[in-house]
Amino acid sequence: MKLVRYQTKNQPPRYGWVYDQKIGPIEGSITGEYRRMEADTPLEQAVLLPPVQPSKIICIGRNYIEHAREQGVQPPEIPMIFLKPPSSLIGHEASIELPSQSNQVEQEAELAVVIGRRGKNIPSENAMRYILGYTIANDVTARDLQRKDGTWTRGKGFDTFCPLGPWVETDLDPVDVQITCRINQEIRQLTSTRQMIFSIPQIIAFISSVMTLEPEDVILTGTPAGVGPLSAGDVVEISIEGIGLLRNPVILAR
Repeated sequence: MKLVRYQTKNQPPRYGWVYDQKIGPIEGSITGEYRRMEADTPLEQAVLLPPVQPSKIICIGRNYIEHAREQGVQPPEIPMIFLKPPSSLIGHEASIELPSQSNQVEQEAELAVVIGRRGKNIPSENAMRYILGYTIANDVTARDLQRKDGTWTRGKGFDTFCPLGPWVETDLDPVDVQITCRINQEIRQLTSTRQMIFSIPQIIAFISSVMTLEPEDVILTGTPAGVGPLSAGDVVEISIEGIGLLRNPVILAR
């Protein structure tokens, strides 16, 4: 099932589900008890917002060997975690804004995990029980600021630097799905999740040993090789097999 957050004209944002290119509202909590109403709103009549409202966005750095190599660093021995602020979230078709402070903003296509229930010190063998579903993420990065600062918060944390969507897919086996990123229709990133260094159960176990995971929290599982610069006027399209397509134009920050 595809779960969305959406907004229609003169209506507040709400959660819904997608069936046959139409959206139906959901009454209740998507991470608890809920009821699906009739799907009668065409997708093209709705604005798709970030599909969840996380308390935190936890990211895994250098989780593909070839990406570590292209950055000139060794692959990590344990999961490398960092955070992006929820204020960086945007949805499908919203614009990525290039900040004036940076001269090198790059895309990072990633599979994102959405947590479905609260957990702390989760064993890896039980980790999949805590997952609501999966979505597509773009860990947009000001690479020059990331390298200059030494820490990653500024380079990863600008507003609009975490496109997420278009929805959460609850029925997906994430072990071997293809991730493709196109910039202006040209392929820049292409790999399978089977190339991850750390698996999703390992990632959840590691993160939850540090911090409590809450419902709707989002985990970005790392990007493959092929990151590159973005320019105003570009269109970033990230597709993940079994989920769909996340599209975002690129503009200069206002």
